[in-house]
Amino acid sequence: MAASTLFKMYCRTYQGIFRVAVNFLNWKEPELVKGAGSVKKLPEVVKGNGHNSVLVVTDKGLMGLHLLDGLFEGLDKAGVKYAVYDGTQPNPTINNIEEARQLYVDNNCSAVIAFGGGSPMDCAKVAAARIARPKTSVQKMRGTLKILKKLPTIYAVPTTAGTGSETTIAAVVSDPTTHEKYALQDPVLRPKYAVLDPELTVGLPPHITSTTGMDALTHAVEAYIGHSNTKGTAAAAEKATKMIFENILRVYENGKDLEARENMLEASYLAGIAFTRAYVGYVHAIAHNFGGMYGTPHGLANAVILPYVLDAFGETAHKPLAKLADIAGLETSGMTEAQKAELFVAKIREFNKLLNIPEHLDVQEKDIETIAKRANREGNPLYPVPKIMDVEDLKGIIRKVGNLD
Repeated sequence: MAASTLFKMYCRTYQGIFRVAVNFLNWKEPELVKGAGSVKKLPEVVKGNGHNSVLVVTDKGLMGLHLLDGLFEGLDKAGVKYAVYDGTQPNPTINNIEEARQLYVDNNCSAVIAFGGGSPMDCAKVAAARIARPKTSVQKMRGTLKILKKLPTIYAVPTTAGTGSETTIAAVVSDPTTHEKYALQDPVLRPKYAVLDPELTVGLPPHITSTTGMDALTHAVEAYIGHSNTKGTAAAAEKATKMIFENILRVYENGKDLEARENMLEASYLAGIAFTRAYVGYVHAIAHNFGGMYGTPHGLANAVILPYVLDAFGETAHKPLAKLADIAGLETSGMTEAQKAELFVAKIREFNKLLNIPEHLDVQEKDIETIAKRANREGNPLYPVPKIMDVEDLKGIIRKVGNLD
């Protein structure tokens, strides 16, 4: 059963109002520190901004790999004290956020350095929000524009080329009590500085390189096919898509290719710029709930779900997907718009296969209704998708993702 006409009108009206309202928000992008070895420049930037004590939010895996040693050495040399929170879990929980916040308070910190993939960055962002709003719970900040207060300065150092979290206004939280995964969205969550150092991504395992890269592609594609693009977000999504198509297999096959690593970091950043203003869509709405329900890594979920959602959009997404096919450099001569779009989706499936990403995700029949309802709650009425879907439509996609048809 398709979404009702009245429901569609409500969603489009809501999105139209929001599209106008966001023009009045602060969209200043982070200041960039980039290039090989650029993380070593960060301590002087921190010191120069008058921060003498900072909280570093990361995870135990990165600590074990000694990826932060250069940062710590630089902070010591610059005379900046630091406390380290390395308890971040793959899908950061409310407990992680509260522990990080407490460490910040106990050590009289004045800024936060988020070091890692999307999880440490999300944990750091929401911890900063709790520092700014100590009397407001994480649950009450869920949704859009629920923080609206200046946060401590956030410096973001991504170690994966995927989430784009170093330039987004969003952070995703897991609630272990309800098995929900949901987003907080507010311009105040956007980091003030982003460090794009390809050397930090060289040691990534191939499966992390692949799934985070496809995560970035999902950001670019969902932003581009939606109805809230600006000239700037469209240009960023186009460039990101082209760069990912040109570099993802290259970097997967040779993780030490520093040029490809740098290109993927830039593509991820550009995709982040695109979706933080133009939004994502049902791929993310469903993926977040696979993460909340089963702990499915976000990039993996996005990679698997993306082609099924694009199929479900059908002709409503053909025009932008056809344009992306041309921009990505696919051989499209003599093809119709629909054929170009179908070729683009087929290429995504081919990438997944070559990157050893599965065609399906495990899902239990009993959970489909809950996942669909929660995805519907996240996606509607906010996400400006090409075609409005309802719970029944989303259930159909989830069944295909789980190979339960």
